[in-house]
Amino acid sequence: MKLSTIKKHLQNLETIAFQLPNNQLVSRHFHVTEVGKVTKKFIDCGGKVRSEEVINFQLWEADDYDHRLHPEKLLNIIELSEKIFDFEDLEIEVEYQGTETIGKYGMDFDGKNFLLTSKLTACLAREACGIPEEKPRIRISDSGKVTSCDPNSGCC
Repeated sequence: MKLSTIKKHLQNLETIAFQLPNNQLVSRHFHVTEVGKVTKKFIDCGGKVRSEEVINFQLWEADDYDHRLHPEKLLNIIELSEKIFDFEDLEIEVEYQGTETIGKYGMDFDGKNFLLTSKLTACLAREACGIPEEKPRIRISDSGKVTSCDPNSGCC
């Protein structure tokens, strides 16, 4: 989800809720302790220099059980950080303290809750690492339709 999208959703909400990938909700007394831009510059395993930028939200739960972050307050925090840091309309990454370590999540919206979505790692230079492309899967019922057995056809 991009920054402009969360701003639109916040304008139409009465309460904010974040839902983890396991469908549990983040406690209602969470705080957004950081809004910032994270720039990552790196070299992939194939030697290519890359750069990624995201807007980062950090969610935190305290013992302040009466605390409730309202949509207009989060919108104000976002707009203030946009002015100070001159944010672009980047994707949002959310940090949240799990049971053992901080997790990083993508974000989506289901009409009611902001969904913290799982993020995955991947090899960015598959050809340089010798990782073959995934072979196409065919159904056994379709195997009679193959007219030749070219090694690249997926039939053998």
